[in-house]
Amino acid sequence: MPSTLTELAIRTSELPASGTLTLWDGGLKNFGCRVSAKGTKSFIVLLASGRRHTIGRYPILSLAEARAAAKRALAEKTLGKIRPNTTGYLAAVAEFLERSTEKNRPGTVGEYKRLLTSHFPFGTARLADITSEQIERRLKPLSDRPSEQRHAFMAIKVFFNWALKRRYVHSNPCAALFSPSKATSRSRVLTDKELRAVLKQARAEVGAYGKIVELLILTGQRRGEIVALEWEWINEKERIITLPSSITKNGREHAFPYGPMVAAVLKTIPRTSAYLFPATKERRKGQPVTVFGGWNRPKVALDKRCKIAPWTLHDLRRTFATDLAALGTPIHVTEKLLNHISGTVSGVAAVYNRHAYIDEMRAAIEAWERRLAAITAQQKSDSADASPPPP
Repeated sequence: MPSTLTELAIRTSELPASGTLTLWDGGLKNFGCRVSAKGTKSFIVLLASGRRHTIGRYPILSLAEARAAAKRALAEKTLGKIRPNTTGYLAAVAEFLERSTEKNRPGTVGEYKRLLTSHFPFGTARLADITSEQIERRLKPLSDRPSEQRHAFMAIKVFFNWALKRRYVHSNPCAALFSPSKATSRSRVLTDKELRAVLKQARAEVGAYGKIVELLILTGQRRGEIVALEWEWINEKERIITLPSSITKNGREHAFPYGPMVAAVLKTIPRTSAYLFPATKERRKGQPVTVFGGWNRPKVALDKRCKIAPWTLHDLRRTFATDLAALGTPIHVTEKLLNHISGTVSGVAAVYNRHAYIDEMRAAIEAWERRLAAITAQQKSDSADASPPPP
């Protein structure tokens, strides 16, 4: 008789040469963990009908959570009863994310995971027991961040639509809720004084967050692209960073040059992973390395030190574009730096125009870094002027 299944046995299990193998639990009949040759580990339960039902993927779902879900499933007689009555939230989210990888980019799947797990901590609660009121209570604290609130609402709505099609629930609890108002288009551009304050504090920060903010200021790229940076994408000799299509918003490869200030930041980042900014949270053995994801707390702390009007990280990108225009950078060069495809060089012209504008982009970055150097120099000058005269 097999012994009781343990976390250690799952983590250290050898992968089959091909196909799958199942680690059965000696303590709960018909419950086990299915291991594939690719390394995927999923909890399963054999139903009374003889049909295999997937509970969720390990380690997104813990052994204890999977065993509890299996006990509930085995208490029912048919699959038709099991789905709407016993499927747990975490187990369903794990399956939803797994299915999402088949038609969505990794960045989209990662965003679904972040929104569904950070804003809706329903744990192993049955999907059928989650109400509209509970979802509304989870969305309410996000009212001061309308964009995040709307994204969270859309994620939970898409998830429950999927669950409804899978017959895990009889109805979508989000159907009774009004969609949060669409966030108004922002126009916030930081002044020189504000940019000095943010840049100064970013450089004073200990850890990854300050370096991420500094790179956002210096490059004008999106935060999701900077945080996902890998060392192999950086050509230090040519000083060019190439983002693969899998992480860019428009799904196109994006190469852009960087200057001495970025090179200086890169030298201060320890190479402990393939990523520049790996997650610092301790992970279990066998789990893949993930990237930095703790945005909220360090942003609040940075705001307290900067003491400027409310701003977002995306405002840095808008400030970058606005200041480049003030420096005389042609709009099509700025759009190349920002990886915009619906700008001045688009349509048929974009297809036939193969000029990469690397030299023009490099000139724009050099001008931008000179401007930032002048801004920081002005800060030092202001400090010197404020100092009392020597005795």
